[in-house]
Amino acid sequence: MTNTPPPRPRTRLYVITPPQVPDIPAFTSVLAAAIGAGDIASLQLRLKGKDGLIDAEATRAVSRAVTGLAQEAGIAVLINDSPELARELGADGVHVGWEDVPVKTARNLLGPDAIIGATARNSYHKAMQAGEDGADYVAFGAFYPTQTKAQTAAAELELLQVWQAAMLLPSVAIGGITVENAEPLVTAGADFIAVSSGVWAHPDGPAEAVKAFNALLDRLTPR
Repeated sequence: MTNTPPPRPRTRLYVITPPQVPDIPAFTSVLAAAIGAGDIASLQLRLKGKDGLIDAEATRAVSRAVTGLAQEAGIAVLINDSPELARELGADGVHVGWEDVPVKTARNLLGPDAIIGATARNSYHKAMQAGEDGADYVAFGAFYPTQTKAQTAAAELELLQVWQAAMLLPSVAIGGITVENAEPLVTAGADFIAVSSGVWAHPDGPAEAVKAFNALLDRLTPR
C-alpha cells in the first residue's frame, strides 16, 4: 500500500484595500457586503499617499471603521509596511515589503502571535530567508501587470509550483489578479490569492467579485 499525501487545503482570498479611500462610510458599507458574499481570509490595509508612502492617518481612519467589522467575521486584519501602526491599531499583524522593516524586527515588536507576511517578489532565496526569519507567509508576484503597486517584478508560475512542492510556509500570489486570470495561480500552488482592484473595480461590484472568486476556488479545491 502506498501512502498518498493529503489534498492541499483550499486556496483562500486575501483582499487588499484600494490605495486611497476618500469616502470611509461608503467603503465600510461596500466592505460589509463583500464580507457577506463569501470567504475572505485576510484584509490588508494598504493606504498610500501621492508620494507612494504609507498614509498613517488614512490607515488609522480606515482601521477604526473596518477592523472590528472584519475581525468579527473571522478575517485577519493586516497593516501594510508598519508594525508600529499594526500594534497601535490592534491589527492581527503586518505585511512588510521588499525594502521595509525586517521580519525579525517586526516579530520582536509584535510578539509571537502576530501574523507577519513578507514580500518575496520573484526570489526563492528572499522567500526562504523570510521564512527563516519568522515570517508566517511569503508573497510572490507580480504575476500579471498591476496599476496598484509600483516597482513590481515579474514572477513565473513555476515559482509557486516549486515552493508548494518543497516548502510548508504558505505562499500568496499577488499582482493584477482577477477572476478571469486567477486559475493558473491556484493550480500552480498558491495558498492565497491577493486581490485589490480585481475586487474593488469588478464591473458587478466587490460583493459579486468575492462571490465569483469563491466559486472559482471551490471548483478548484483538490478532491
